[in-house]
Amino acid sequence: MFKAKIFVSSIRNLLSHPQFEHQQWRGIVKVRLKWVKNRSLDHVIDTDTDLKAACLLKDAIKRSPTGFLTAKSFADWQKLLGLTVPVLRFLRRYPTLFEEFPHARYVNLPCFRLTGTALLLDSQEQSIHQAHENDTIERLSKVLMMMRSRTAPLQSLHSLKWDLGLPDNFEKVLIPKYPDHFSFVKAPTGVSALRLKRWREEFAVSALEKSNEGEEMGDEYRQFKRGQTTLAFPMNFPRGYGAQKKVRAWMEEFQKLPYISPYEDSRHIDPNSELMEKRAVGVLHEFLSLTIHKKTKRNYLRSLREELNIPHKFTRLFTRYPGIFYLSLKCKTTTVALKEGYRRGKLVNPHPLVRLRHKFYHVMRTGLLYRGKGANLIPREDILLKDMENRMEDKEEEGGDYDDDDDEDEEYEEIETGDEYDEETSDVED
Repeated sequence: MFKAKIFVSSIRNLLSHPQFEHQQWRGIVKVRLKWVKNRSLDHVIDTDTDLKAACLLKDAIKRSPTGFLTAKSFADWQKLLGLTVPVLRFLRRYPTLFEEFPHARYVNLPCFRLTGTALLLDSQEQSIHQAHENDTIERLSKVLMMMRSRTAPLQSLHSLKWDLGLPDNFEKVLIPKYPDHFSFVKAPTGVSALRLKRWREEFAVSALEKSNEGEEMGDEYRQFKRGQTTLAFPMNFPRGYGAQKKVRAWMEEFQKLPYISPYEDSRHIDPNSELMEKRAVGVLHEFLSLTIHKKTKRNYLRSLREELNIPHKFTRLFTRYPGIFYLSLKCKTTTVALKEGYRRGKLVNPHPLVRLRHKFYHVMRTGLLYRGKGANLIPREDILLKDMENRMEDKEEEGGDYDDDDDEDEEYEEIETGDEYDEETSDVED
């Protein structure tokens, strides 16, 4: 791509400039900030935890040779799914998705299969995967292009498949269709991995660069390509931060540093420099931009830390730059979200797969109303989905969200953002 070649040339010009060398070696300024709890984003993360668990269970039932799962088979999946309640209790909450019936041989053994509504939603999901397959391939390619070796462990990609919008069993149903793009390899650690076979220059443009290619930012972007200026990250500070002179001055200096594309080789940059910190912020910004929910778990990033060439204590970047990222501690895990991706608790430009998941969540919520009332009282899938679509349209017309909490209330807690704090070190994910 011509634009990408101009960009690479401008970066090389910057690297050889004396002023750039001075900026690269400047020490990182320590600014004491307060961690701000955002109730609206926390609620999104809380909701998506149950939604993700239900989607993963739907996929597990669909994969089962028998077409159902027994209570014994998923007895130890609670941590795997990130749930705070036993899986059996969770499944019984949503009779609109999961139908319970006794085992043919062991009458006291509960079994669960998908309802007609769940099967219809799954069919719609597969149609979306097929219609947007090129987009999925581009997204996966860009993730691998950010890796040092253009390789990522399959286990890490499996953990990220829901966030990246990859189909279930993507290594069997998607990757074999593109032998010229990807190959399966053994990583130096011995684990199975996916490798990008060839560099895709047309994909080597970050979300930040794309957002500055519009008409309003045309002049600034053209100057950036000539190496005369840099690109600024969108900032959305919590209340009170913008008025702090020290924070404002710090952010202005940060924005003036050259923007290094996450697809550019960073081995020449001093790892302890301020520039490397900005480059790491750019990598995390791009990675979150590639997720369809604009968020992921911190530990999923940790498993790729060395390949992404980001600092060991990269969590401090999320708290040092609260205008770009939001760090949540909901659901007994650590999740990071890209703030520009949300407005009043809603995704700004939701992917079609996200819209379908909103339907899935509505069916889940409806199931709570029919819990314990008998399967014969649950509306037929056509009536249920029609009612759901009508309610979602009403919500959009009112400017509301699909949930009940759209509160932007914030709670402040002071922490030293230059230090990493202890948190869980591993998440089990399907």
